Amino acid sequence: MKVLNLYAGIGGNRKLWEDVEVTAVELDPIIAGIYQDNFPDDTVIVGDAHQYLLDHYKDGFDLIWASPPCPTHSRFKEWQVKIESQSPVYPSMILYQEILFLQTFCKGKYCVENVISYYDPLIKPQTIGRHYFWANFIIREHRIGPSKIQFGKINEWETNLGFDLSKYKGIDKRKILRNCTEPELGKLILDCARGNTQAALTAFSKSLGTSIKTKQLRTVTGSSKP
Repeated sequence: MKVLNLYAGIGGNRKLWEDVEVTAVELDPIIAGIYQDNFPDDTVIVGDAHQYLLDHYKDGFDLIWASPPCPTHSRFKEWQVKIESQSPVYPSMILYQEILFLQTFCKGKYCVENVISYYDPLIKPQTIGRHYFWANFIIREHRIGPSKIQFGKINEWETNLGFDLSKYKGIDKRKILRNCTEPELGKLILDCARGNTQAALTAFSKSLGTSIKTKQLRTVTGSSKP
């Protein structure tokens, strides 16, 4: 199965995938290097995932996964503004640009992931744990415990997620780990993308009342992530 993994981070969603050919796109070269260390057989692109999607969505991927930046959408941002008196910011519309783009032009399966937002989502998602998912296939119900990474220890989260960051210096390990999609959840999404039928998709589409259309490290140019 050929997968495009956008905004890949260190590859939390990728951890338990098997029998896949993955192209991963990550803007930060240090984080991209950690991803490559963990998944040496994947093709890792250092560049702007938003632009890469626009340029390469036709490249025969069976599944496109996108996890665009979430801070401007999160309930934590609302808390920072209300409780800590931080300045509010506009929610980044890159999220909805990619959802609409994939709904319209993607010929394979797609899944866009983000955190549960402080506002009612503009396009109805599927919800699991602290995540919203916009996908053109049904994601089976999956119980997942609340995230405690803001309180836990780094080594505990490394163990929970299956990554060892001890040899890497000068990085925000807590932020990197917090941005990881839980590996079991990543595997669930891949399994669902492989196994759902068009009949199930049509039923899901009607339930929403919407229409859903059915190993080297390289550097590419592009604009920065917001």
